[in-house]
Amino acid sequence: MLRVRTCRMSYGPLRALVPAARGFHSTPMVLNYKAPMTEIKFLMNDVYKLEEHYASLKLSGGDNATPDMVEMIMEGMATFCEQELSPLNESADMEGCTYVNEHEVRTPPGFKAAYDQYVEGGWQGLNYPEEYGGQGLPASLAVLASEMAATSNWTWMMYPGLSKGAINTILAHGSQDLKDKYLHQMVAGNWTGTMCLTEPQCGSDLALVKTKAEPIGDGSKYKIEGTKIFISCGEHDLTENIIHCVLARLPGAPAGTRGISLFLVPKRKVLDDGSLGDLNGVKIGRIENKMGCHGSSTCVINFTESEGYLIGEPNRGLNHMFTFINTSRIGTAIQGVAAAEASYQNALWYAKDRLAMRSLSGIKNPDGPADPIIVHPDVRRMLLTQKCIAEGGRSMVYECALLADKMKEAELAGDKARAAAIDDDMGLLTPILKGFLTEAGVEAANHGIQIYGGHGYIQENKQEQVLRDVRISALWEGTTGIQALDLLGRKVLQQKMKPLNRRCSEIYKQAFALLTGGSSSAVKKHAFAVLTHTLEWQILTYRIASKAMSNKDVVGAASVDYLFLAGYVTMAHHFLRMEEAANRQLNAKQGDADFYQSKIQTSRFYFDHILPRTRAHAKTALTPLPAIMDMKPEHFSFDHAL
Repeated sequence: MLRVRTCRMSYGPLRALVPAARGFHSTPMVLNYKAPMTEIKFLMNDVYKLEEHYASLKLSGGDNATPDMVEMIMEGMATFCEQELSPLNESADMEGCTYVNEHEVRTPPGFKAAYDQYVEGGWQGLNYPEEYGGQGLPASLAVLASEMAATSNWTWMMYPGLSKGAINTILAHGSQDLKDKYLHQMVAGNWTGTMCLTEPQCGSDLALVKTKAEPIGDGSKYKIEGTKIFISCGEHDLTENIIHCVLARLPGAPAGTRGISLFLVPKRKVLDDGSLGDLNGVKIGRIENKMGCHGSSTCVINFTESEGYLIGEPNRGLNHMFTFINTSRIGTAIQGVAAAEASYQNALWYAKDRLAMRSLSGIKNPDGPADPIIVHPDVRRMLLTQKCIAEGGRSMVYECALLADKMKEAELAGDKARAAAIDDDMGLLTPILKGFLTEAGVEAANHGIQIYGGHGYIQENKQEQVLRDVRISALWEGTTGIQALDLLGRKVLQQKMKPLNRRCSEIYKQAFALLTGGSSSAVKKHAFAVLTHTLEWQILTYRIASKAMSNKDVVGAASVDYLFLAGYVTMAHHFLRMEEAANRQLNAKQGDADFYQSKIQTSRFYFDHILPRTRAHAKTALTPLPAIMDMKPEHFSFDHAL
């Protein structure tokens, strides 16, 4: 049974914490994270019908995910995030991690105590098999809970978050011996895990990996030699052992990505009885001084005669590592949503309280020297954009999490065709979520600073931290350009549009049903917009494919615009679903009418103000190739880089 606290601290009215009258020059006050439980429960209950979803998972732990259990988990995580993680976020940014020596890095004060509480509560094993000490609950529950942790303190969440990727990789590809020896401690949270891909000479181009793996003795062990860089959470003081998933080359391996294998390399050797032995030649060269994410240690790791164990098949390491990479990509998509939510929470209270100028349409605050800035249209535009990104992005993540549940259920039922179809759907959605939601999170964080004005540029007000922390999200786990190429090139064109057409068919089905039977005229109008934009998405794909037949650079030139268009259309589909759910609740006179009305108004803003961005992306995706490719490299500047 999961050990969580179900009571939540009452913080009282947030507005009571703010001075009643704020003038032009007062210093802003920053509030801690508040879990948006009303929004979360709306998605769980009204949009995705989680009780029905979990009841359908007969083979994969759905029976245990009762409504009471789900509420206990979500409320317990909300309490943990509000009371333990959020108060550490700003201090972690200020203090960062400390390099002590090649085997020791200290995390910011408070991180270990919070992590110990996390482990004691059984949180890490929420969705993992009971045979390894987990709770055996559906994986989506862990994803839903992780968004709150990511928003309250992203850098702390990276430590257990990356460990989940390592656990998933060992579960999917490791031998039974490796699972028995390592998973119990990792699932318990007593050991963490990392992903070691990048090297000084190669970032995303892993064909250039040079780290070597030499067989030792009977070949059951390997000697790992090489240097990895940008290894998040590569060393810390939260656990006694760290399990590194390392890409390396065996002797005589083929060149390129076809010659890469995957190895498990522990910081400390693990003896046959499960106890810890000597250090394993995993040495930290340094930790990076970064723009943001100061609470996570980004390490240069030198593997010097380190003992490693093969995960999966030789020369299939990159294929196996994609289990970890895809876990991290969804996690990074959550980072984009988390940044939008965090920046929006900071900005909203400030916009309601900060007084500046008078409304263009007449005085709104006659008893004060000026009106609150939330009355100004441009501030509202930015707030509503943040709100759309946070709420639409959350729904996109939830859908992907529930698809993963359905895929696992199909696998356990032996329905290979259904599992493969869902896997293709998730393959299409993953680069959209990772690429689009991270860029959207950066946009939302920028708006948060702009709403604060000059105060947003001041470190103590936390808005600029959100931007610094989220900026990396569009870079790691594959840059936006790489995600765009993955989407358009691999997931759409190379598969002859099958995943895209299947996805669009599902959108057409749902949108047409609401066009003819939606619960309001606005829903029907927006259903028509979703239908037309989805059709334009498909038509654009055919046009790009036709142009690319004569020059494949067309794909590279179009891909980022294509990714954004796909993201906006996908989010529009989600707002259509949310608007219909809210309108049905209103018509039935159930729940908080003001809340549901706000959902409808948010959807209207999205369709009227944000979705039209697709028109520009559709146009620029078809920019004539010579406009991009004809300039000679030496003509980019006649003053520098000569």
